[in-house]
Formats: sequence, structure tokens, C-alpha cells
Amino acid sequence: MHSPDQPPDIASQTSQLAASVFEELHIVPVASNPFHQTIERVVRAAQLIDLPHHQKLIFVQPNNEIIVHFPVLMDDGHHQIFKGYRVQHNNALGPYKGGFRFHPRICLDGAKSLAVLMTLKSALVRVPFGGSSGAVKCNPHELSNEELMRITRRFCSSISNHIGPDYDIPAPDLGTDKQIMAWFVDTYQRLTPDHDQQNSRGVITGKPIELGGSLGREKACGQGLVYVLDEMLPDFGIDIENMNFSMLGFGNVGIWTAQLLEDMGAKMVAVSDETGSLHNHAGINVKALIRYSEKNRGIAGFPDAEEISTDDFYRREVDLFISAAVEHLIDGEKAALINAPIIAEGGNAQVTSEGEAVLTQRGIETLPDILCSAGGVTVSYFEWVQNRSLHYWSIQEVDTQLRNHMVLAARRVKVARVRYECDLRTAAVCAALDHIGKVYDWRGIFP
Repeated sequence: MHSPDQPPDIASQTSQLAASVFEELHIVPVASNPFHQTIERVVRAAQLIDLPHHQKLIFVQPNNEIIVHFPVLMDDGHHQIFKGYRVQHNNALGPYKGGFRFHPRICLDGAKSLAVLMTLKSALVRVPFGGSSGAVKCNPHELSNEELMRITRRFCSSISNHIGPDYDIPAPDLGTDKQIMAWFVDTYQRLTPDHDQQNSRGVITGKPIELGGSLGREKACGQGLVYVLDEMLPDFGIDIENMNFSMLGFGNVGIWTAQLLEDMGAKMVAVSDETGSLHNHAGINVKALIRYSEKNRGIAGFPDAEEISTDDFYRREVDLFISAAVEHLIDGEKAALINAPIIAEGGNAQVTSEGEAVLTQRGIETLPDILCSAGGVTVSYFEWVQNRSLHYWSIQEVDTQLRNHMVLAARRVKVARVRYECDLRTAAVCAALDHIGKVYDWRGIFP
């Protein structure tokens, strides 16, 4: 299968429409801005499905953009001011839902982009959530455990009036984990003593099992991606059991995806993270690399593979290139190097607009982020349901339900691709917007 090229006149009309939407909302477009790139994707799909203009405008802007500043007592006795964000994009389908991250390079427009993508993911996999996203500007690797706890609790207290199990439900993202989720839910429950304690557990997902977390949540993003690959790759004549792949990013998503694919017979021949890049034509032992990476905080120096340059990593010939790193790493320059027929976006917005154009020109398919990375929000929904029902599922039930959601979402994308004669990345947005548009058709606009 090859991506149909978008006719030049359609591309021109889409560009003009995006420009008019930006102008109407008084937004000055910047090519490198992550939110603006996401909105261009939305406008392109909205044009294809003939979404009403007022729905385009609603979808382009988040409902709420919350910025907080809060002091935190540091270990050396001084107080430091931190900045936090919570962007609530759209709740037409249900409560806002989205992760929050601790990272030194975050901005409001980055959070807005992630919130839009979360709305699209939820719609695509048909879970009753809208999209949100949050962040605290900090470097968690430079903070002690006590400082991380105080930052988490102060951030929770700063946004506690803007979240809730029926309104906005945060989850883990880059730089946060189940320990941070535990501190967060404990703080929320202490700040809202009138709430039902059992129901208030559902204010956040990705919690430890002992605090109401779900089995399978930690591996959910990687497991969901593997289910998508199992459904989509046969269409391209690729057999997972005999496949070789490269992995960009070796955090939670990359680790789980690589491990699950290795268990199915696939071979990881190249991997790259922020510390370095590795190659082994015979295959890299994923479980051994996980142990090494956890001990050494990165893959650099792993003895059973050859260290290579970043460009050489991109150039390695593989059946599948999986990107599970931070956003927008695959720009035009990197897209020109990739030597694989298919890319899977295991993380949000892995490919820039420029990179997408290069990949399309080269005939390289991209399995889209809002499909491939939707396993996390899907199992978060399962956790939320379990918290509300006080009935907890086995791992087999979680995996079965996750597979059903991911396979059906993949099939929706394939149907949309044929129906709208577009690439898979655009088709995924079309399928999501079509669902949300029908909800607005029924609900109308109040008043």
C-alpha cells in the first residue's frame, strides 16, 4: 500500500483554509510551533470530511488554558518558584483526560498541542473522554525524591479546583510515574475531604495497584501499539515474527514495545535514546538492554552492540521504524535519512509537518500517533471504570478489552483512508473528527 498523494489544488485549499482559521482566531502561525502544526493537521482533515465551519473554530482553540506559579521548599532551604500548565481542550465526549509531565523544555503551546491530540485519541478509540494536558517546568533528574514530592503536591493543590474524577483526570506522562500519581491522588483527597474517598481515587490514573491502579497500565502504550502493528502490518506484507525494526526512544513506550515484539519473534537491530545510538545486525537482546539502561540511565556503552552516530541510526535499513521519543524529532532532514517502508508513531507528534511532507514524497507510510499511542488513554479509561465500580479486572480482561479497542480503531482508520482518499495520518484525524462532529450535530451549541 502506498500513500495517495494529495492533489496540489486540495493541498493549496487546505493551506488557505488553515490561514483563514488562524486569522479569524487572531493567531499568527509559526511553522515550528507544535500547536500550529497540530491545528494544520486538524484543518486538513476537517476540510476532507466537510466539517461545519463553527465546529472547526471550536476544535482549534482549547476551552481552558490554566497557568499556575507556586513556591516549593528545596532541600537546601530556599524556595523556588515553578510554573505549571493545565490545558483543557474539549469535553464534548466526556471529562477532560490527559497526562502531565515534568520537563525543563515545556511551553503553553506544547501543552495545547498534546491536549488536542488527546481529544482525537479518545474519539478514535471510542472512550468517553475529551482531551487535556499538563506540565510543570522542571528537570526531574536534577531533583531529589523529597523535592519531587513537594512539587507534585504543590502542583496538585494549585490546580485542584480545576480537576476532578467527573471533570478532568490527569495521568502519567514524560518525567512522571506511578509514585508521582500516588502523591497526587493523596494530595487531592486531603484537599477535598467532602468527596467520597472511593470515587475521588478516580481523579487520576496510572496509580499503583495498591491505590486503585489497573493491571496492564504500565505497559498499555506499548501493548496498544503492538496490537495496532499486528492489525496493520499484514496489509503491507510484513510478518512480525520475521520482522526487524529500529526503535527511536527507549523510555516506557519503547521498552515495552520492543520487549513485546521480541517475544513475538521480531528482532530489534538498532536503537537510539538521548545518550547514544546502537546497532547489531544479529539483533539486540531487549531484556539485557533494559537491565543495562536502568542501571546506567541510558543505553550508551551497552557492550553487546556497536555504537553508531545518530544519522547512521536513521539510515539503517529495517522493515519498520518505530518512534517513541519526545515530540517532533523526525523533521525534514531526519525523514530524508530513514530507510524503512513504514514508520510507527509510538509517541505524540513524532513527525513534523516538514518531515511528513518528505515521507509522503518518498512513499513512506506513517502509522499515526493518535492511533499507535492510544493504548495509554484506553487503559486509563479501564482504570477509571474500575475505580467507579469498585470491581477490578484481571490482566487477561484488560488485554482483551485493549485489543478490541485498538483493533477497531485501526480498522476505522483504514476505512477513513479509503473513504477520503488520503494518507493514514490524515485518515486517523478524519475518523476522530467525524465522531466528534456527530456528537456536536446532536448536542448543538448552547445556548
